[in-house]
Amino acid sequence: MTYIDEFRDGTLARKIADRLAAEVQPGRRYNFMEFCGGHTHAISRYGIAELLPPAVRMIHGPGCPVCVLPIGRIDLAIQLALQHGAIVCTYGDTMRVPASHGLSLTKAKARGGDIRMVYAATDALRIARENPDREVVFFAIGFETTTPPTAVALRDAERAGLTNFSVLCCHVLTPAAITHILASADASEGSAAPLDGFVGPAHVSIVIGSAPYEPFARAWRQPVVIAGFEPLDVMQAILMLVRQVNDGRAEVENEFTRAVSRDGNRTAQALVDDVFMPRDSFEWRGLGEVPHSALQIRPGFAAFDAERKFPLTYTPVADNKACECGPILRGVKQPTDCKIFGTVCTPENPVGACMVSSEGACAAHYAYGRFRDIPIRVEAAAGAAA
Repeated sequence: MTYIDEFRDGTLARKIADRLAAEVQPGRRYNFMEFCGGHTHAISRYGIAELLPPAVRMIHGPGCPVCVLPIGRIDLAIQLALQHGAIVCTYGDTMRVPASHGLSLTKAKARGGDIRMVYAATDALRIARENPDREVVFFAIGFETTTPPTAVALRDAERAGLTNFSVLCCHVLTPAAITHILASADASEGSAAPLDGFVGPAHVSIVIGSAPYEPFARAWRQPVVIAGFEPLDVMQAILMLVRQVNDGRAEVENEFTRAVSRDGNRTAQALVDDVFMPRDSFEWRGLGEVPHSALQIRPGFAAFDAERKFPLTYTPVADNKACECGPILRGVKQPTDCKIFGTVCTPENPVGACMVSSEGACAAHYAYGRFRDIPIRVEAAAGAAA
């Protein structure tokens, strides 16, 4: 992207805010979910919520891959390191997510597990080549954005005949999760937040395109606007959603045209389809079992599937009873509704996954002071100076 400052122009942000105030209909409420944690981070960082009319409410969604990772999956990675002696490689934020028995991958490392933080799946391949006498497992998490690199690693391992490398696959799918949220709202009052539309994810949509959102937009009459992560992107997307609601439309619109197309990255999609296939069901933290919402490794690459290679049994584990991460991920509660937010649970001592990742709703609120009883400083990038 060539330009940044242009998408953080305070004067333009104020103009969009004024337009929103003019177009919001009297007596009407607008409840929009930003699915992606990157948008939650932008809304908190740039004070976007303070620029919106009172009738417009932003609801945090489950779109942080670290946050939605259930405890049982982290337990499997810990088993691989402590019980099977594997070198487990994963991304940095995953290391600190609380697991069972007071453990996390970081704490399991302190107990002697060979657990290593990597920046890319190719780093795990390199470690496997450097340690031919050790089993190396890449603990792969993330939405459609990080799935193609994992597919490349599996393809390269297969071509190189790298027999000591495998992947514990926990890649999940965005459209299935949004569909589940909408279905839950229909099926059980109070289990999900009332919604009038979605701010669609940016990086995910670069890969999958805008077309996958069209079926649920039609089926549930829910407008979707795909947005970039800069403050003007988010504010323009909210204005587009307000206009759809006012017009009675439920369409998929693309604010992020500089990076997202309707069809997405066909090359990446083909690679993923070659290596992965959908699971029948997968547990999400906060959402429970979600049908067809995750990927597993195809039988042709079974030799590199850690769930086939090692005797692993998945066991669901309930979250800490004091933690409200589940309702926060469903949009039913805000971080400040959690009794331990900012006291017992902090980024230095996270009790729940929403406080671990920088894209988690709790971490975003904590980092930018949205929970403190003091005047909020709207950053100049979003349209005002302190």
